[in-house]
Amino acid sequence: MILVHLQAIGGIALALCLLMGLAWVVQQRTGNSGWVDAIWSYANGLVGAVAALWPLEDGSPARRVLVAGLALLWSVRLGTHIARRAAAGIDDPRYANYASQWGAAAPRRMFLFLQSQALVSVPLPFAIFLAAHAPEPGLRLQDYVGAFIILTAIAGEGLADQQLHRFKLSPSNHGLVCDVGLWRWSRHPNYFFEWLGWLAYPVIALSPGYPWGWASLAAPAIMYWILVHVTGIPPLEEQMLKSRGDLYRAYQARTNAFFPWPRK
Repeated sequence: MILVHLQAIGGIALALCLLMGLAWVVQQRTGNSGWVDAIWSYANGLVGAVAALWPLEDGSPARRVLVAGLALLWSVRLGTHIARRAAAGIDDPRYANYASQWGAAAPRRMFLFLQSQALVSVPLPFAIFLAAHAPEPGLRLQDYVGAFIILTAIAGEGLADQQLHRFKLSPSNHGLVCDVGLWRWSRHPNYFFEWLGWLAYPVIALSPGYPWGWASLAAPAIMYWILVHVTGIPPLEEQMLKSRGDLYRAYQARTNAFFPWPRK
């Protein structure tokens, strides 16, 4: 059992590194960093689904299919949303700022950055693997609860993205800060729902007599750290403060950063 799980970790790491290498090639050739997160989304969903369906004797075939389907659904929704922006020529300001700061060393440093991103992401598909192979026959109540959580997260993130898109389409909102719908409750509702979705896999994976299931908790922990402290909120809010100034400071003062909550 230990060997199988270590093989899964190694296979996931190798696949993610290769796919993020592809993301680097696309970013270099197109000059558009927006493709990076699209490929990252597709990569994690694809690798997670393959890991979920990887044949093992333990667990339930129905659970493997359920978990793989949920991972692919999340991946296709998020990846396609980001890919549409990239196809429209919209660059990602976070990666663009990194490239500007790195200067002539930008191609090499971007490659290393994306490889580190691949390795940091390993707990995500591994959590999908663990949920799919929880060693109990048949679907249980917690499997349905986990499915409900991730479907809610996908719907919530999709709604937040749609509300922001509609806000930006209106010429009267040019230069303003989106604070409608879910954006009245959180400055980053899309990030919150993205994190919420990764809680589904520990709900499914944690089972009596399955100590490996506890490792699935690394997925929501890693995702929270990335979104709140690394490549999510900090660089995006820095960019918003530069472009919106006092309007965004006022928005920060009255609206929670991550968890939805009534306005102050």
